[in-house]
Amino acid sequence: MKKWLIRLIILFIPILVWIVHFLITPLRINKSDLSIEIEPGSSLKTIAFQLVDEKILNEPWRFIILTKALGQSRKLRPGNYNLNPNITPYQLLKSFVDGRATEGSITFIEGQDLHSMLEKIKANDSIKKTMKPYDTKAIAIAVGIPYESAEGQFFPDTYYFSRNTTDIEILKRAYKAMQKKLNYEWAHRSEEAPYKNSYEALIMASIIEKETGKSIEANLISGVFIHRLSINMKLQSDPTVIYGLGKKFTGDITKKDLITDTPYNTYTREGLPPGPITMPGLISIRAALHPTKTDTLYFVGKGDGTHYFSANLNEHNNAVRKYQIK
Repeated sequence: MKKWLIRLIILFIPILVWIVHFLITPLRINKSDLSIEIEPGSSLKTIAFQLVDEKILNEPWRFIILTKALGQSRKLRPGNYNLNPNITPYQLLKSFVDGRATEGSITFIEGQDLHSMLEKIKANDSIKKTMKPYDTKAIAIAVGIPYESAEGQFFPDTYYFSRNTTDIEILKRAYKAMQKKLNYEWAHRSEEAPYKNSYEALIMASIIEKETGKSIEANLISGVFIHRLSINMKLQSDPTVIYGLGKKFTGDITKKDLITDTPYNTYTREGLPPGPITMPGLISIRAALHPTKTDTLYFVGKGDGTHYFSANLNEHNNAVRKYQIK
């Protein structure tokens, strides 16, 4: 019995040395082959042969044996992986098990409209495109937005994701993030916020986002619009006019634009427009829900990102002549 045990140990020593040597020996991958994408549902055998096909391994069997011996054959995660040229087979396996996949990323910025967001998604090679066409109503349905338009419903932030994450998954994450932020701020709104629901607050936040040059003024601009609503005065916000004109807007707002009626023209229509006009950030959302109480009714840009605020039309007209008319 002892002789057989000794023979068995002697037999396994070369195998153990062979495995350890394989484990710790750098693969010395060619610099042109430093990434690999593991598709969802790939088996250990599929992955091993893929590593050979992509010239990362010379043969698949030692990697398969190593993975099974360590009990990791069902723990390999899909994803896009960047590899160190001197990575060892053990480090390679550990990367697959830990899911150290290269993540794609996309950044949505405050003040962007839905069209700009979708153009970013289309241009991102890491995102799997599934929406054809990118229609706002279709997006609203796919994401689960209870409104006809998806405009303004996504929280501006940087989102990280595994390669080949779908466009709808990205939008769902951004929508969920917006709902979480909006619902929290809605629950903590001030008594000065006059909205019937959080969607109205989101609409106002989108207007504040486009009107505000310096964040320090956001709450006061919110207060001006709330004051206008309280006395049944039209909001008279240029960005809503521009949004309503869409592709018809030439780049310089005109008197004709101001009197051209659209659902979003707050010079021709009372109250809030039917939906958001852009993607508001957290500062604008908070400003909409915490307006500064003010008697001010007008404001005009001073050319440096700040505004001059006026309580009456005469003062406002003087400010327009001073800051806008050259």
